[in-house]
Parts: sequence; C-alpha cells; structure tokens
Amino acid sequence: MLPPFRSEIRNSPNQQTIKIYLSDESLDDQIKIHLQNFTEIDSIEINETIEQNRADESLTVFIKDSVDINRIKASIDSSLWWYFERDMVD
Repeated sequence: MLPPFRSEIRNSPNQQTIKIYLSDESLDDQIKIHLQNFTEIDSIEINETIEQNRADESLTVFIKDSVDINRIKASIDSSLWWYFERDMVD
C-alpha cells in the first residue's frame, strides 16, 4: 500500500519550498485548504509534474523567509499524517 503522501524540501533561488505529492490527486484542493492554516506558509500552488517517476500533480508550498524549513516540514508532515489517519477512521 502506498503512503498517502510524500514531501520533499526543494532548493529554490527565490523562496524556500516544500513539494507534496499525494497518492490521491483528487485531494489536492482539500489538502491545500488544510495547509492554509499554517501561518508560516506564504502561498500554495497546485502544479502539474513533468518529472519521471512522480505523480501527475504536486502541491508547491512556499515558506516565509524567516521560517526554519526543516521545522515547518516536520509540522506539515505531522499535520498531514493526522489528516489522513483521521480520514481512515471516519
């Protein structure tokens, strides 16, 4: 069974970003809304992915400059695990 998501820190010359790949891309909009509660996030985009061995879509999460990207990634991952665990119980 595939995990419900995978996240990666991406190096960007302009802004810190985290890519999130969902196993079920129909949840992109719901997850985007869920993540908008984080004050450390500047913006979130849903993008088509053209890389090999990747999902067709991904969420690009743009992090504010003063935020520790490793800490916010851990917080986002924890929140997403909670989201998916809650969804599986319902």
